[in-house]
Amino acid sequence: MPTAILGISAYYHDSAAAIIIDGEIIAAAHEERFTRKKHDSAFPINAAKYVLSEAGLDYDDLAAIAFYDKPYIKFERLLETYHAFAPKGLISFLSAVPVWIKEKLFMKKMLRDELDNLGKKKIPILFPEHHLSHAASAYYPSPFPEAAILTVDGVGEWATTTIGYGKENGIEMKKELQFPHSVGLLYSAFTYYTGFRVNSGEYKLMGLAPYGNADAPQTKEFKEKIVSELVDIREDGSILLNMKYFNFATGLKMTNDKRWTSLFGLPPRNAESEISQEYMNMALAIQQITEEIVLKLAKTAKELTNSDYLVLAGGVALNSVANGKLLASKLFKEIWIQPAAGDAGGALGAAYLGYHLWKGEKRIVNNKPDAMKGAYLGPEYGEKETKGVIRKYNAQHEYFEDFNELTKIVAEKIAEGNVVGWFQGRMEYGPRALGNRSIIGDARNPEMQKKMNLKIKYREGFRPFAPSVLEEDVQDYFDIDCPSPYMLHVIPVKEERLKPKPEGYNEMKLYDRLYHLRSDVPAITHIDNSARIQSVSKGTNPRYWSLLNEFKNQTGYGLMVNSSFNVRGEPIVCTPDDGFRCFMRTEMDFLVIGNYLFDKSQQKELINDTNWKEEFKLD
Repeated sequence: MPTAILGISAYYHDSAAAIIIDGEIIAAAHEERFTRKKHDSAFPINAAKYVLSEAGLDYDDLAAIAFYDKPYIKFERLLETYHAFAPKGLISFLSAVPVWIKEKLFMKKMLRDELDNLGKKKIPILFPEHHLSHAASAYYPSPFPEAAILTVDGVGEWATTTIGYGKENGIEMKKELQFPHSVGLLYSAFTYYTGFRVNSGEYKLMGLAPYGNADAPQTKEFKEKIVSELVDIREDGSILLNMKYFNFATGLKMTNDKRWTSLFGLPPRNAESEISQEYMNMALAIQQITEEIVLKLAKTAKELTNSDYLVLAGGVALNSVANGKLLASKLFKEIWIQPAAGDAGGALGAAYLGYHLWKGEKRIVNNKPDAMKGAYLGPEYGEKETKGVIRKYNAQHEYFEDFNELTKIVAEKIAEGNVVGWFQGRMEYGPRALGNRSIIGDARNPEMQKKMNLKIKYREGFRPFAPSVLEEDVQDYFDIDCPSPYMLHVIPVKEERLKPKPEGYNEMKLYDRLYHLRSDVPAITHIDNSARIQSVSKGTNPRYWSLLNEFKNQTGYGLMVNSSFNVRGEPIVCTPDDGFRCFMRTEMDFLVIGNYLFDKSQQKELINDTNWKEEFKLD
């Protein structure tokens, strides 16, 4: 009988489930996509039901269930931390410990109670350590026969950063940095201080950093104060935080605001307020320091393992700017990053550990190009569900028997300046939309970035958009010599495509700089002339590749803007109904679901129906 392992991550943020059968990833999904609660931390009952269904298995068919961390060790860390910092942190202690005693300390029983909703058989539950789950998620599906493994995040049980080595079916941990000294928590502290939400706003901090002035005395002063007062960075990449400046160990906030205000000369920024140059410079300072730390850690990983290959996971591995610098350093022959690098990916890593370490099964290396199947591991919906949406909303549509005919029309619409919701095949696993749940537009259009941010995504106007580019055309646009299929590297745009900056550019206001025409593909060229690229392979995603190729045939450009199919504060869409509702609630012009094309201008009857106005929040 096949060996099936169900992996679970839950109870912190980004709950997920994944299933592996005989070493092959069959399915994986975030719970938030089903519940529509951003970063849902609840037990992933919907995701678990989905992956079992996708695998064609009943709960009783499982060999084991693997949970992504060890709750008892995490509780030990909680108690020891409060003891070490006592009497500070009493309020935090009194709020956190009762929850642990009532619920999380008895995690095994909690899991059993939840799993009873799937089946009654007493299946073994495994509890690998948090960072081992991250390491497994990076190493086992990678295309490498052996590899150095670097995991960096906020905190697991005790570990915040680990360096390991993977060979055959085993993983050996070489070095570990422990709480409270954490690169991820250092970055999150600045996320909070610059006015963004911790555990979700780190992308915004990274996107804001290029607006900082690298030559400004203030930026240099910020960097000097960070490394002299906040963090001691060692040559091997390990760090020591000066905890008198941080409250996350025992308090309810990330920073000691009074000390930070005294140190930096500015208070924490209020969320949604105007972003002044000081906060842009602060964002750049911490981004550059984070890059420095990641490079030092990678060098240490190289020294400890002598491997030509590096794999990465953990939340900090989603810092695509640091990843781009690491790639450019040529420290390793090749680098591979788990596309679901955050906590959701821990479910996959835990499942792998159940198969390779608990069961002792041999690892078979997949070199074409990895074992992730393009990260298209979520649910797929057919004509039945699409027709249900059409009937439910009386949606006007056009159906195309010939998909190539559809791509010609959609490419024309994009070239005319329209924005298209693109819904195809299996949903992506991880935080990036990779062409199956995407909003797409023309990268050549100088108004596209503004339109998509303000009228469709309803998010901060400064945030950059990523390009999807034909894999065979990547080097025509970007300074990179390898594919980047998971949108995890920020890469410079080719110099010959850039346009000169006006005099006094660095002194211009944020949005004046933002809307300056920087290249011949301005909608995806960030303020520092870079882009977070996704290379699209015909073998991995033939439908999306066909659309890009048709757009190239019509315009000469083999790339487009690709943003996740959602609006600010909501998860990426999962079902055709999610997709249609998002389409109707925004200023998207067209929607494609499978071979169906929906034109917003033809939905006038629905738009004018007062019963649906409230439903779609069109006012």
